[in-house]
This record gives sequence, C-alpha cells and structure tokens, in this order.
Amino acid sequence: MTIAQQGEASLSRNSVATTCPYCGVGCGVIVEQAEDGTRSVRGDPKHPANFGRLCSKGSALMETVDLDGRLLHPMINGQQVGWNEALDHVAQGFSRAIAEHGPDSVAFYVSGQFLTEDYYVANKLMKGFIGSANIDTNSRLCMASSVAGHRRAFGTDTVPGLYEDLECADLVVLTGSNLAWCHPVLYQRLAAAKAARPEMRVVLIDPRRTMTADIADLHLPIRPDGDTALFAGLLAWLAAAGQVNESYVTRHTSGFAEALAAASALDRDMLDQMTGLEAAEREAFYTLFTTTGKTVTVYSQGVNQSSCGTDKVSAIINCHLATGRIGRPGMGPFSVTGQPNAMGGREVGGLANMLAAHMEIENPEHRALVGLFWNAPRMPEKAGLKAVDLFHAVADGRIKALWIMATNPVDSMPDADAVQKAIAACPFVVVSDVLASTDTMRHAHVALPALAWGEKDGTVTNSERRISRQRAFLPAPAEARADWRILCDVAARMGFAEAFSYSNAAEIFAEHAALSALGNEGRRDFDIGALATIGNADFEALKPVLWPALKENSSFRTVGQDGRFFADGRFFTEDRKARFIAVTPSLPVQTDAAWPLVLNTGRIRDQWHTMTRTGKSPRLSQHLAEPFVEIHPDDAAPLGIAAADLVSVRTALGRIVVRALLSPRQRKGMLFVPMHWTDQFASCARVDALVPDLIDPVSGQPASKNVAARIEPYAPACYGFAVLQQPPDWEQIGHAPDYWAISRCTGGWRLECAFTEAPADMAGFAASLIGRAHEDGENLSYVDARTGQARYAAFNGARLTGALYVDQQPVGVARGWAAEQLEADFTDPLRRFIVIAGRPGKGSVDRGAIVCSCFGVGATQIKTAIAGGCHTVDSVGQALQAGTNCGSCRAEIRILIERHAAGTPATVAA
Repeated sequence: MTIAQQGEASLSRNSVATTCPYCGVGCGVIVEQAEDGTRSVRGDPKHPANFGRLCSKGSALMETVDLDGRLLHPMINGQQVGWNEALDHVAQGFSRAIAEHGPDSVAFYVSGQFLTEDYYVANKLMKGFIGSANIDTNSRLCMASSVAGHRRAFGTDTVPGLYEDLECADLVVLTGSNLAWCHPVLYQRLAAAKAARPEMRVVLIDPRRTMTADIADLHLPIRPDGDTALFAGLLAWLAAAGQVNESYVTRHTSGFAEALAAASALDRDMLDQMTGLEAAEREAFYTLFTTTGKTVTVYSQGVNQSSCGTDKVSAIINCHLATGRIGRPGMGPFSVTGQPNAMGGREVGGLANMLAAHMEIENPEHRALVGLFWNAPRMPEKAGLKAVDLFHAVADGRIKALWIMATNPVDSMPDADAVQKAIAACPFVVVSDVLASTDTMRHAHVALPALAWGEKDGTVTNSERRISRQRAFLPAPAEARADWRILCDVAARMGFAEAFSYSNAAEIFAEHAALSALGNEGRRDFDIGALATIGNADFEALKPVLWPALKENSSFRTVGQDGRFFADGRFFTEDRKARFIAVTPSLPVQTDAAWPLVLNTGRIRDQWHTMTRTGKSPRLSQHLAEPFVEIHPDDAAPLGIAAADLVSVRTALGRIVVRALLSPRQRKGMLFVPMHWTDQFASCARVDALVPDLIDPVSGQPASKNVAARIEPYAPACYGFAVLQQPPDWEQIGHAPDYWAISRCTGGWRLECAFTEAPADMAGFAASLIGRAHEDGENLSYVDARTGQARYAAFNGARLTGALYVDQQPVGVARGWAAEQLEADFTDPLRRFIVIAGRPGKGSVDRGAIVCSCFGVGATQIKTAIAGGCHTVDSVGQALQAGTNCGSCRAEIRILIERHAAGTPATVAA
C-alpha cells in the first residue's frame, strides 16, 4: 500500500491539510474555502500533535495572509528589477567575495521559519559547494543549548520522548517554560490529562508565577540561572536517598561518580544562594521527584537562553539517567522548541557546527560521506561562525557578503543595535523575506520576495520528531518565490547547476531522506530512509510521520516500537553508553546599586517573534496591545511608578520606553519585557538592544534571561490615545511623539503616544494625525485648558476616520470600545459626540481589556458574568464562550474570579 493510498492530503477540493507556522508543537490545521472565496482555519482532529486543538495564534491565521506590506518584486538598492538581474547580482556578489577573500568571507543567516527543504538546500550550497560552514540560524537563539546537552549526554541531538509522555506521566516538571503561553496546545493536553487524573502533579520552576502556574501544584520562583544548582542538588539528594538506579547506571552510563562529586560539593547555603529558594521549597520538589517514577522534565527557553544553558540541560539529563527514567512512557527529559521547524533545521545541519543528517563537521568519515553523496567540490573541516560570532565577523569586516533569510536579526539578536550597525556597514547584504519593510530589510542591497505561509510547500518537524507536510493553499503572489528555488537559482549562476536542479520540494525531501540512511546502519539517530524513494504523489499525500522511519529491510533498530529512544539503554556514543556530565554551578548575575534589578525577556500569549505575521491580526493585538515591563509592586513603589505609567528600562547598553505592568506574580528584583516590539510598531521598545551578547561557551547560544538593569519613571508632559483608519506616517505628519506604539484593531489602528513637551499647536497635530473632514464630514473637538484634556474626532460621511484623546495623565478612555467606533455608523450626527466622550453611551457595551482573543471577550464582560453568578471558569465559558476554544485565557479568567471572591480589584496581571 502506498502512502497516497493510506491517507488523503486534501480533505476535499476546497479543504487543505497543512501545518501551523508558529511554535514547535507543530499543530495540524485544516484550511477551508467557502463558495464565496473566504477561507477559515480549524485544528486537524487527525493530527497527532494537536488532535484538533489550536491556540489563539493558530485560530487567527487567516487574519495574517493578506498582501498588505508584502515584498512582491526583487529590488536592488531600492529599485524594482527582474529576477534574472537580481539573481545575477547576488551570484556575482558572493562569487566576487569568495574569489577575493576566500569562502569564509561569506555567510548565510537562516531561520526556523524555513521549511526543511529550504534549510537543506541552503546548507548544501554553503557547506558543500561554497566550502564554508558559515551558515547559522536564529534557532541558535532558542535551542542550541539543548542540542549541545543532548550531544554531550547521548552522542547525538536526540529528543527521547513523545508528547503523550506529558499525559501519561505522574509528575511533570516544567522548568524555564511558560507552556500556557508559549506552547499552548501542549499546555491544553497537559491540563486535560491532569483534569482526568487529579493525582498527577505539576511543578513549575520559573522566576515569575506565569499563567502556567494555574495547573501547578508547586511553583518554585527560582533565581535566574539557578537551574543548574537546583538539579545538581537533586542529583545529590537522589544519591543520599538511595534512589539511584545502580544497575542502570552501571550497565548503560559513564561518568556518574564525577557528576555526583561535583553535585555533592554544593552545601545547603550554596543552594540557598544560587537558587534563591527556601530549603523547604527545594526539598518538596526533591521529594516529589524521588518518589514519582513516571516523571517528565519539560524545558524551554528559560533553560536554553543562558550563559550556562548547556550545563542546565546536562544537570536535568543527569537526574533522569541516575534514575533510569528515560525512553519509557511518561519518563524523560523533553526539550520543546520555539519555532515551527527548529527541529527540521537540526536534521539538515542548519547550525554552523553540524552537518546534514545529524553528522559532525569535525568527523572526517562524516565529511567524506556527505561530500561524496553531494559530489561536493569542497567541504569545510571546521565549524563555522555561530550567530553572535557571525555578526561580530560582519562588524569587523571578515564577512564581505551576507545573506539573511526569513528572519529579522536587527530585532532578535542580542546587542541588537550593534548588529544593526554591522549589517548597515557590510559591503553586500541580501535579504529574502516576506515583508517589504522590516528593521533588517531596510539595510538590504538586494531584497528578494519569498513565499509566505499559505503559499509554501514542503515539510517541518516538530518537537517530538514528527515530520508534517506544509501545503500551499494560496497562489504565489506577483513575483514571490520559494526560498529553495531562489537558492537553487543563485547556485546555478555560481556554477553549481547540476547539483541544484530540483524541480519541486519532493525531490529535495527524497534526497534528504536518502542521505539520512547513507552509511547509517544504526550509528546515528536520524534516519528516514523509508522515505528516500518518495515520489510526487506520495509526498503530496504524506501523513505526519515520526522519525526514525527505517527501510523495511533495515536490521538496525535504534528506537522502540513505541517511537521512544533509549528504552534499551543503548545510546549513540562510541561505547553506546550515556554520559553523565559533571557541572559546577556559578552564581547568578550580581546586581549592584547602579543596576539593582534583573531583566528577563520572552514571549507573550498572542504575539510571535517580531510580529511580521501576528502584527497583522486585529484579534491578536487586543490582548496586550502595547510594549510593557512587568514589575513587582514592591519594586515600583519606591520609584514612584504606578500602574500604566510610562517608564524607562535601562541596561549598560541603552534604554527602552514601555508601559509599566505591576504584578505580584513577578519575582521581586526582576523585570520582564516581551521581545516582540520593533521599530515598525513602537518608538523605542527593541528590548534585545539592551541584552549583551554573552554566550554559553559550549553551545554559542546567547543569554537573554539574566541582565543587570534598572527602571526609571518617564514623565511626559502629556499622553495621547488615538484610533485611526490608517497607520500614522510620522514623516508626513512632521512631528512624531517622543513615545508611540501602534497596533491593529478591527477597522484600523490604535495608537498610544506621549510627549515630553506638548506640541504648541495640539489641534494642528490632531488634524495631521486623524485627518480633516471632507465636505460631507465633520470635525469635532473638546479642549479644557485647565485640566489639559483635549479630544478630537474627524468624520467623513458616516464613518469615523480618526479620534485623538489627550490628557496630562494616562488617558482614561474605553480603548476597545473606541477602536470599534471605526466601523460604526455615524449617519446620525448626534451619535458622533459619544466619540468625544470616549465612553459608550446608553445601549452600548464596553468589553474592557480583551482576555479571550478567540471570541473577543473582555475583562468587563467577564466581571459582569461573575457578578451575575458565574463563579467557575466553565460557567464563564458557558455564558460568554471565553476560554472554550484554545483555553489559553483560562488562567486569567480564574484570576478574575478569585479576585472577585476576595473583594480585590479584578485586574489581570500577565
């Protein structure tokens, strides 16, 4: 039976099964087209990653596929050109640099947004034909320490377990992972399992009491970078309690004595200092781990994004090896990736220190095997430049030609201002992307239009090693092309046409699969040789498949029948034994009087990376519409900082200006700022510009969770809030506010702004911002010179084109309601005055701050339902639908219910 006969790729003529392009969960989605041409998206109930579930971002995917802001034609120095001219120019620029300065003078910086086929071609071109390993990826910023930790312990970059382990475990430890917001569908699966088996225990290890704590039985508010000490202490505890699996350790591991000696050197005082936890808190966790056999430890960016991230991973793995809790249902360490294809990039050698098919650059046998398979003219003998070092090389002139693909390093790299300067000074910069205007694209000498999600065809691999198809359901717009096609066309012009003569993604995938099995014979974990002969029809119909996928005649079984690795105690080291790694924890970053706080960066629920996709969605911009810093009230009070004040966050590298969000869920002494806002969406909120480029010495992954910082009040002369049909063009307006942040809303845009000195002609500024009424329209205004309040609105016909509210304090306007007025009917002139009032009139509803993005339910509505007798999350859901789709907002609903019961103000902290 062929793969095509086993399952259909398309459910119907107007229905396409594809994969969500957000986090590493890898959810299956079904896109359906109605008779009127509109499209909708829903979870694929047959996909084993999500079984029909979607998060708020996945549910809003159809709001992100328009052509607004798209790069649709090749550009050279800002001028539109044809593809031939652009491709010739790129090939000549790279060939010239190689001829004059050698292959290490050029570099590719790629992305976990790539499909595996894109990744494979880029890696093959750079490592096999240009002859340099200078290709790295933004995945270096999120999972390189996991890769390094896996390779140290297992011999290969192997994730042992499966998602179902989270459901069948008796103890799930979440460390450095805000699963509820960053991997919501996994969180939903875990929450459902815990509801079905209340005896299951969940431990959350995180400096913040994030929304994931909603299902945690124990929350450990650990100090930043205290994880290594915590798990080293656990190893010593296990040994002292006689809970080490001596038989397993002896037969299947090496290095235990050294690892235990290093762990045992930590006394109680050292653990107190390094973890920031009370002994009783640690021991409660240690006791749970010791007494619960079926234990899974899930970790993510809070572990990886650290100067000691690899040691954190090793400390976690040590505890699982010591107890033999690996490779069996409900047991094992589990790294969850941040991007949709971070795993696929690892498979094809997308990192500068890896070769394709999980082979090693430094291994002569591996180099020869790959080189022969590719018929490559040259292969690098050493690892290339990892992301931080790569941009250092751009800055100091070693890199003469740089090609950035599907990523935005001017915003996402640490020390982002220095990265921006480096790119701006590079002699030849090529950027392949979807949008015409990003903070990185503006420095491109050559801009190449790439396909977006919905237009791309290929595969991705999720965090549990499951390969899924991403299928196109939209035509390629204008001149946009697949990334792999662009790379092949450049390769051909550089003289490598024969090796890059692919006609479709299926051919690339088949070659990738064939290489994975070549000379493998069970020596390497990654093997999908069963798919090496796949044809176009079978590729089109390919159902999700877990790797390894071995040829039927293969006698080398490297994985159990249930899909888990290491159940037989055999690893991929030379002696087939896992390695314990002795780790020595270091003290966390030391604060002082100048920098008394610790800055942590990360994601929020409804936004994604640098908002090139989610920033298009009005629905996703409603939950948290403005850049903010989360701070404990006790840290804010001495500085005179109140809720919703604007503040400056500073580190030794610079400052940003964001809104203050006071939250007792934050650990005292710490700040949290999301990483999403860019110069496209805010005046001064690129938080990675504040993060130094300190890296883990083993993995090369930069640290972005532990930066010495301070916070200061930012006291503008006046504040403003506006709703607009069109985003502001500050150059045309002629006077930008000192602070501003914009976000999408239904019908237009929302704007928050502030001035350090109020414009002398505020009415003139308002007219430039919101527009002047046409003949059939009207301008309204209200000004109170005594209080400094002013309000302006412009109407054209029956539509509001814009409204601006100004005050000396943070503006008190019903923001969500005001934004909705952009789509209201104002044929009756008397109704227009409610816009000036800034509050709904009789018969209108103010939903309040949006809590449930899926159904647009606000905090005010939820509070009303609570007051009306809805005292459980489920009863609120029955009344309002809130929390009944993706479930990501259920924790926030619970907080509102608890605060109502306690009689405290029912505000929601992130």
